[in-house]
Amino acid sequence: MKPIIGSLVILLAVMALPVYGDEPGALKFADLGDFRLESGELIRDCKIGYRTFGALNADKSNAVLFPTWFSGKSEQLAGNFGPGRMIDTERFFVIAVDALGNGVSSSPSNSTQQPGEKFPRFTIRDLVSSQHQLVTRTLGLKHLFAVVGISMGGMQTFQWMTAYPDFMDRAVPIVGTTMQTAYDLLLWRTELQAIELSKGCADADSAMRLIAHIHALALATPHNRNAQTAPADFQKFIAAEEQNYIRGFRPLDWAAQLRAMMAHDISRSFAGSMEKAAAAVKAKTLVIVATQDHMVNPAPALEFAKLLKAQTLELSGDCGHLATGCENNTTVAVVRHFLHQK
Repeated sequence: MKPIIGSLVILLAVMALPVYGDEPGALKFADLGDFRLESGELIRDCKIGYRTFGALNADKSNAVLFPTWFSGKSEQLAGNFGPGRMIDTERFFVIAVDALGNGVSSSPSNSTQQPGEKFPRFTIRDLVSSQHQLVTRTLGLKHLFAVVGISMGGMQTFQWMTAYPDFMDRAVPIVGTTMQTAYDLLLWRTELQAIELSKGCADADSAMRLIAHIHALALATPHNRNAQTAPADFQKFIAAEEQNYIRGFRPLDWAAQLRAMMAHDISRSFAGSMEKAAAAVKAKTLVIVATQDHMVNPAPALEFAKLLKAQTLELSGDCGHLATGCENNTTVAVVRHFLHQK
Protein backbone atom coordinates (compact mmCIF):
# COMPACT_ATOMS: atom_id res chain seq x y z
CA MET A 1 0.00 0.00 0.00
CA LYS A 2 1.27 3.45 -0.85
CA PRO A 3 1.77 5.78 2.13
CA ILE A 4 -0.64 8.57 2.90
CA ILE A 5 0.91 11.78 1.62
CA GLY A 6 1.01 13.82 4.80
CA SER A 7 3.96 16.12 4.14
CA LEU A 8 3.54 19.56 2.70
CA VAL A 9 7.12 19.42 1.46
CA ILE A 10 6.61 16.47 -0.88
CA LEU A 11 5.99 18.41 -4.05
CA LEU A 12 6.44 15.89 -6.84
CA ALA A 13 2.70 15.83 -7.49
CA VAL A 14 2.50 19.60 -7.28
CA MET A 15 5.11 20.07 -9.95
CA ALA A 16 3.53 17.51 -12.30
CA LEU A 17 1.23 18.66 -15.07
CA PRO A 18 -2.43 18.12 -14.17
CA VAL A 19 -4.54 15.67 -16.14
CA TYR A 20 -7.73 17.07 -17.67
CA GLY A 21 -10.67 15.21 -19.20
CA ASP A 22 -13.12 12.52 -18.21
CA GLU A 23 -10.71 9.74 -17.26
CA PRO A 24 -10.56 8.67 -13.58
CA GLY A 25 -8.71 11.24 -11.51
CA ALA A 26 -8.88 13.95 -14.17
CA LEU A 27 -9.08 17.52 -12.92
CA LYS A 28 -12.50 19.08 -13.42
CA PHE A 29 -14.02 22.38 -12.34
CA ALA A 30 -17.39 23.25 -10.86
CA ASP A 31 -18.58 26.76 -11.70
CA LEU A 32 -20.31 28.21 -8.63
CA GLY A 33 -20.88 31.64 -10.13
CA ASP A 34 -20.70 34.45 -7.59
CA PHE A 35 -20.21 32.55 -4.35
CA ARG A 36 -21.36 34.32 -1.17
CA LEU A 37 -19.09 34.00 1.85
CA GLU A 38 -19.91 34.03 5.57
CA SER A 39 -18.80 37.66 5.63
CA GLY A 40 -21.35 38.60 2.98
CA GLU A 41 -18.65 39.25 0.38
CA LEU A 42 -18.67 37.47 -2.96
CA ILE A 43 -16.01 35.46 -4.75
CA ARG A 44 -16.76 36.42 -8.32
CA ASP A 45 -16.87 33.64 -10.90
CA CYS A 46 -15.97 31.09 -8.23
CA LYS A 47 -14.56 27.79 -9.46
CA ILE A 48 -13.84 24.65 -7.46
CA GLY A 49 -11.40 22.03 -8.71
CA TYR A 50 -12.13 18.38 -8.06
CA ARG A 51 -11.26 14.84 -9.15
CA THR A 52 -13.32 11.67 -8.90
CA PHE A 53 -12.20 8.07 -8.43
CA GLY A 54 -14.30 4.93 -8.57
CA ALA A 55 -17.97 4.81 -9.52
CA LEU A 56 -21.27 5.74 -7.93
CA ASN A 57 -23.48 2.79 -7.08
CA ALA A 58 -27.09 2.57 -8.23
CA ASP A 59 -28.59 4.37 -5.24
CA LYS A 60 -25.74 6.91 -4.97
CA SER A 61 -24.98 5.88 -1.40
CA ASN A 62 -21.21 5.28 -1.64
CA ALA A 63 -19.76 8.77 -2.15
CA VAL A 64 -16.81 9.84 0.02
CA LEU A 65 -15.65 13.47 0.03
CA PHE A 66 -11.92 14.04 0.65
CA PRO A 67 -10.86 17.73 0.91
CA THR A 68 -7.26 18.92 0.59
CA TRP A 69 -4.92 19.77 3.45
CA PHE A 70 -3.35 23.21 3.94
CA SER A 71 -1.91 24.39 0.60
CA GLY A 72 -2.45 20.91 -0.85
CA LYS A 73 -3.77 19.95 -4.28
CA SER A 74 -6.30 17.23 -5.11
CA GLU A 75 -3.76 15.36 -7.23
CA GLN A 76 -1.66 14.81 -4.09
CA LEU A 77 -4.53 12.85 -2.55
CA ALA A 78 -4.71 10.22 -5.30
CA GLY A 79 -2.32 7.82 -3.54
CA ASN A 80 -4.95 7.30 -0.84
CA PHE A 81 -7.54 5.92 -3.27
CA GLY A 82 -7.71 2.47 -4.86
CA PRO A 83 -8.00 -1.24 -4.08
CA GLY A 84 -6.22 -1.98 -0.80
CA ARG A 85 -5.70 1.69 -0.03
CA MET A 86 -7.33 3.89 2.60
CA ILE A 87 -10.42 4.54 0.46
CA ASP A 88 -11.24 1.46 -1.60
CA THR A 89 -12.44 2.62 -5.03
CA GLU A 90 -13.88 -0.82 -5.74
CA ARG A 91 -16.44 0.04 -3.08
CA PHE A 92 -16.52 3.84 -2.85
CA PHE A 93 -16.87 6.80 -5.21
CA VAL A 94 -14.32 9.36 -4.05
CA ILE A 95 -14.53 13.12 -4.62
CA ALA A 96 -11.19 14.83 -3.97
CA VAL A 97 -11.77 18.58 -3.69
CA ASP A 98 -9.34 21.48 -4.04
CA ALA A 99 -10.00 23.98 -1.25
CA LEU A 100 -10.45 27.65 -2.04
CA GLY A 101 -7.12 29.46 -1.96
CA ASN A 102 -4.94 26.50 -3.00
CA GLY A 103 -4.08 27.89 -6.43
CA VAL A 104 -6.34 25.45 -8.29
CA SER A 105 -9.77 26.46 -7.03
CA SER A 106 -10.46 30.21 -6.96
CA SER A 107 -7.53 31.89 -5.21
CA PRO A 108 -5.72 35.21 -4.94
CA SER A 109 -3.17 33.89 -7.47
CA ASN A 110 -5.62 32.89 -10.21
CA SER A 111 -8.64 35.16 -9.86
CA THR A 112 -9.09 37.51 -12.82
CA GLN A 113 -11.76 39.69 -11.21
CA GLN A 114 -10.32 39.81 -7.66
CA PRO A 115 -6.59 39.17 -7.98
CA GLY A 116 -4.08 39.32 -5.17
CA GLU A 117 -5.04 41.51 -2.22
CA LYS A 118 -8.49 42.11 -3.76
CA PHE A 119 -9.49 38.49 -3.18
CA PRO A 120 -12.00 38.33 -0.29
CA ARG A 121 -11.12 36.55 2.92
CA PHE A 122 -12.83 33.21 3.46
CA THR A 123 -13.24 30.77 6.34
CA ILE A 124 -13.14 27.01 6.81
CA ARG A 125 -16.95 27.19 6.87
CA ASP A 126 -16.79 28.82 3.41
CA LEU A 127 -14.61 25.98 2.12
CA VAL A 128 -17.21 23.49 3.31
CA SER A 129 -20.11 25.51 1.90
CA SER A 130 -18.44 25.64 -1.51
CA GLN A 131 -17.93 21.86 -1.38
CA HIS A 132 -21.58 21.35 -0.44
CA GLN A 133 -22.57 23.31 -3.55
CA LEU A 134 -20.20 21.22 -5.66
CA VAL A 135 -21.65 17.96 -4.33
CA THR A 136 -25.32 18.96 -4.54
CA ARG A 137 -25.50 21.23 -7.59
CA THR A 138 -22.72 19.96 -9.83
CA LEU A 139 -22.70 16.27 -8.92
CA GLY A 140 -26.38 16.03 -8.01
CA LEU A 141 -25.83 14.14 -4.74
CA LYS A 142 -28.19 14.44 -1.80
CA HIS A 143 -26.04 12.57 0.68
CA LEU A 144 -22.47 11.42 1.32
CA PHE A 145 -21.44 8.16 2.88
CA ALA A 146 -18.43 9.83 4.49
CA VAL A 147 -16.18 12.86 4.72
CA VAL A 148 -12.50 12.12 5.35
CA GLY A 149 -9.71 14.69 5.57
CA ILE A 150 -6.12 15.14 6.73
CA SER A 151 -4.76 18.22 8.58
CA MET A 152 -6.74 21.23 7.25
CA GLY A 153 -8.83 18.55 5.55
CA GLY A 154 -9.52 17.28 9.07
CA MET A 155 -10.60 20.79 10.09
CA GLN A 156 -12.99 20.81 7.14
CA THR A 157 -14.27 17.39 8.20
CA PHE A 158 -15.10 18.68 11.68
CA GLN A 159 -16.86 21.64 10.06
CA TRP A 160 -18.84 19.34 7.76
CA MET A 161 -19.99 17.32 10.78
CA THR A 162 -21.58 20.35 12.44
CA ALA A 163 -22.60 22.46 9.43
CA TYR A 164 -24.36 19.64 7.56
CA PRO A 165 -24.97 16.97 10.23
CA ASP A 166 -27.60 15.08 8.21
CA PHE A 167 -25.52 14.98 5.04
CA MET A 168 -23.10 12.15 5.88
CA ASP A 169 -23.14 8.80 7.65
CA ARG A 170 -19.49 8.76 8.75
CA ALA A 171 -16.69 11.22 9.35
CA VAL A 172 -12.94 10.71 9.75
CA PRO A 173 -10.99 13.85 10.74
CA ILE A 174 -7.27 12.97 10.66
CA VAL A 175 -4.70 15.15 12.51
CA GLY A 176 -7.21 18.00 12.35
CA THR A 177 -8.75 20.22 15.01
CA THR A 178 -12.06 21.73 16.04
CA MET A 179 -10.37 25.04 16.92
CA GLN A 180 -6.89 26.49 17.20
CA THR A 181 -4.97 26.40 20.47
CA ALA A 182 -2.67 29.27 21.45
CA TYR A 183 0.32 27.19 20.31
CA ASP A 184 -1.29 26.62 16.91
CA LEU A 185 -2.00 30.33 16.57
CA LEU A 186 1.60 31.13 17.44
CA LEU A 187 2.77 29.02 14.50
CA TRP A 188 0.22 30.33 12.00
CA ARG A 189 0.63 33.95 13.08
CA THR A 190 4.43 33.69 12.70
CA GLU A 191 4.02 32.42 9.13
CA LEU A 192 1.47 35.11 8.32
CA GLN A 193 3.79 37.74 9.76
CA ALA A 194 6.57 36.52 7.47
CA ILE A 195 4.32 37.19 4.47
CA GLU A 196 3.05 40.54 5.71
CA LEU A 197 6.54 41.84 6.53
CA SER A 198 7.91 40.75 3.15
CA LYS A 199 5.56 43.00 1.15
CA GLY A 200 7.62 45.40 -0.92
CA CYS A 201 10.79 43.47 -0.21
CA ALA A 202 13.30 43.41 -3.05
CA ASP A 203 13.62 39.64 -2.64
CA ALA A 204 10.25 38.39 -3.92
CA ASP A 205 10.95 34.91 -2.57
CA SER A 206 11.84 35.97 0.97
CA ALA A 207 8.46 35.09 2.48
CA MET A 208 8.31 31.51 1.23
CA ARG A 209 12.00 31.02 2.00
CA LEU A 210 11.38 31.91 5.65
CA ILE A 211 8.15 29.91 5.80
CA ALA A 212 10.10 26.85 4.62
CA HIS A 213 12.17 27.15 7.80
CA ILE A 214 9.18 27.77 10.09
CA HIS A 215 7.14 24.94 8.61
CA ALA A 216 10.02 22.48 8.85
CA LEU A 217 10.32 23.29 12.55
CA ALA A 218 6.71 22.28 13.17
CA LEU A 219 6.09 19.40 10.74
CA ALA A 220 8.10 16.76 12.64
CA THR A 221 9.53 16.34 16.11
CA PRO A 222 13.12 17.33 17.01
CA HIS A 223 14.00 13.65 17.42
CA ASN A 224 12.66 12.82 13.98
CA ARG A 225 14.44 15.72 12.29
CA ASN A 226 17.74 14.76 13.92
CA ALA A 227 17.25 11.16 12.83
CA GLN A 228 16.51 12.21 9.24
CA THR A 229 19.16 14.92 8.80
CA ALA A 230 22.77 14.83 9.99
CA PRO A 231 24.30 18.22 10.88
CA ALA A 232 26.65 17.90 7.89
CA ASP A 233 23.62 17.56 5.61
CA PHE A 234 21.61 20.42 7.09
CA GLN A 235 22.49 23.05 4.48
CA LYS A 236 21.52 20.71 1.66
CA PHE A 237 18.25 19.88 3.44
CA ILE A 238 17.19 23.46 4.09
CA ALA A 239 18.21 24.67 0.62
CA ALA A 240 15.99 21.99 -0.92
CA GLU A 241 13.13 22.98 1.40
CA GLU A 242 13.46 26.62 0.37
CA GLN A 243 13.37 25.80 -3.32
CA ASN A 244 10.36 23.52 -2.89
CA TYR A 245 8.36 26.25 -1.16
CA ILE A 246 9.44 28.98 -3.58
CA ARG A 247 8.50 26.87 -6.61
CA GLY A 248 5.39 25.26 -5.16
CA PHE A 249 3.48 27.97 -3.31
CA ARG A 250 2.26 31.55 -3.73
CA PRO A 251 2.47 33.82 -0.64
CA LEU A 252 -1.03 35.32 -0.95
CA ASP A 253 -2.62 31.89 -1.43
CA TRP A 254 -0.73 30.65 1.61
CA ALA A 255 -1.87 33.68 3.65
CA ALA A 256 -5.50 33.22 2.58
CA GLN A 257 -5.68 29.66 3.86
CA LEU A 258 -3.66 30.62 6.97
CA ARG A 259 -6.29 33.19 7.90
CA ALA A 260 -9.06 30.64 7.35
CA MET A 261 -7.38 28.19 9.71
CA MET A 262 -6.66 30.86 12.31
CA ALA A 263 -10.36 31.76 12.47
CA HIS A 264 -11.48 28.11 12.58
CA ASP A 265 -13.74 27.23 15.52
CA ILE A 266 -16.69 24.91 14.95
CA SER A 267 -18.34 26.12 18.17
CA ARG A 268 -18.77 29.62 16.75
CA SER A 269 -22.16 28.66 15.32
CA PHE A 270 -23.18 27.25 18.72
CA ALA A 271 -22.59 30.30 20.94
CA GLY A 272 -19.06 29.07 21.67
CA SER A 273 -20.23 25.77 23.14
CA MET A 274 -18.40 22.65 22.01
CA GLU A 275 -21.01 20.61 23.90
CA LYS A 276 -23.76 22.05 21.68
CA ALA A 277 -21.61 21.53 18.60
CA ALA A 278 -21.09 17.88 19.55
CA ALA A 279 -24.81 17.43 20.18
CA ALA A 280 -25.48 18.48 16.58
CA VAL A 281 -23.26 15.75 15.11
CA LYS A 282 -25.06 12.70 13.72
CA ALA A 283 -22.27 11.00 11.78
CA LYS A 284 -20.50 8.00 13.23
CA THR A 285 -17.00 9.37 13.81
CA LEU A 286 -13.41 8.17 13.93
CA VAL A 287 -10.96 10.81 15.21
CA ILE A 288 -7.26 10.26 14.44
CA VAL A 289 -4.57 12.36 16.11
CA ALA A 290 -0.80 12.39 16.41
CA THR A 291 0.12 12.72 20.08
CA GLN A 292 3.47 14.38 19.29
CA ASP A 293 1.98 16.79 16.72
CA HIS A 294 3.73 20.19 16.88
CA MET A 295 1.67 21.66 14.02
CA VAL A 296 -1.94 20.83 14.91
CA ASN A 297 -2.37 20.34 18.64
CA PRO A 298 -4.29 17.08 19.24
CA ALA A 299 -6.06 18.18 22.44
CA PRO A 300 -9.16 19.86 20.90
CA ALA A 301 -9.85 16.88 18.62
CA LEU A 302 -9.53 14.42 21.50
CA GLU A 303 -11.76 16.52 23.73
CA PHE A 304 -14.41 16.65 20.99
CA ALA A 305 -14.11 12.89 20.48
CA LYS A 306 -14.92 12.41 24.18
CA LEU A 307 -18.03 14.57 23.82
CA LEU A 308 -19.08 12.43 20.86
CA LYS A 309 -18.03 9.18 22.52
CA ALA A 310 -16.30 8.59 19.19
CA GLN A 311 -13.72 5.99 18.27
CA THR A 312 -10.17 7.37 18.36
CA LEU A 313 -6.76 6.39 17.07
CA GLU A 314 -3.73 7.98 18.71
CA LEU A 315 -0.53 7.76 16.65
CA SER A 316 2.33 8.03 19.12
CA GLY A 317 5.43 7.85 16.93
CA ASP A 318 8.01 10.63 16.64
CA CYS A 319 6.98 11.86 13.17
CA GLY A 320 4.71 14.53 14.63
CA HIS A 321 2.23 15.96 12.12
CA LEU A 322 3.54 13.52 9.52
CA ALA A 323 2.49 10.53 11.62
CA THR A 324 -0.09 9.33 9.11
CA GLY A 325 2.71 8.75 6.62
CA CYS A 326 5.13 7.18 9.09
CA GLU A 327 2.40 5.00 10.61
CA ASN A 328 0.61 4.46 7.33
CA ASN A 329 -0.21 0.76 7.73
CA THR A 330 -1.94 1.34 11.04
CA THR A 331 -3.85 4.38 9.80
CA VAL A 332 -5.03 2.71 6.60
CA ALA A 333 -6.12 -0.46 8.38
CA VAL A 334 -8.15 1.41 11.00
CA VAL A 335 -9.80 3.76 8.51
CA ARG A 336 -10.68 0.92 6.13
CA HIS A 337 -12.20 -1.10 8.96
CA PHE A 338 -14.20 1.90 10.15
CA LEU A 339 -15.58 2.64 6.68
CA HIS A 340 -16.33 -0.98 5.85
CA GLN A 341 -17.96 -2.08 9.09
CA LYS A 342 -21.74 -2.03 9.38
